[in-house]
Amino acid sequence: MKASIDRSKEDGAATLFISVSNQIRAYSSLPINFQEKDFYSHLIQSILQVQLVERGHLTSLLSVKPPVVNANGGLHGGAIAAIAELMSIACARTVVAEDKELFLGELGLSYLSSAPAEAEVVVDASMVRSGRNVTVIAVEFKMKKTSKLIYIGRATFYNLPIAKL
Repeated sequence: MKASIDRSKEDGAATLFISVSNQIRAYSSLPINFQEKDFYSHLIQSILQVQLVERGHLTSLLSVKPPVVNANGGLHGGAIAAIAELMSIACARTVVAEDKELFLGELGLSYLSSAPAEAEVVVDASMVRSGRNVTVIAVEFKMKKTSKLIYIGRATFYNLPIAKL
């Protein structure tokens, strides 16, 4: 499957073309605001609702809406990775001082099952280890109704030292 974006000169909108089995179809028209900087951040944050924030622990409720659903009707893998990264950074910031810069060195995800469209998923991020130089965060995605584990992830952050001038 190939995708390309064709931009119209008239209104600035773009059309997403998806090629499946050598057939090209116009899938949807992308409004100009979808092309803004940080659009994906706003999209991901719009489907997350923070439930709990504690030191070393963060829980959110994810609503699987159509913009983040793949062609098979499940939560898109890229959205899962973006949510895992966002939750990991937020969780790490509950234990690492704001003046320390964090560098995401590794993000590993395991896709165990799929979250269908319109489902609610509980996303739980917790600190595994936090030291002077490294912080490790585990992220679990579970179906709200059944508590079935569907995705798991682990993020490793390197804490950059503060320059002493």
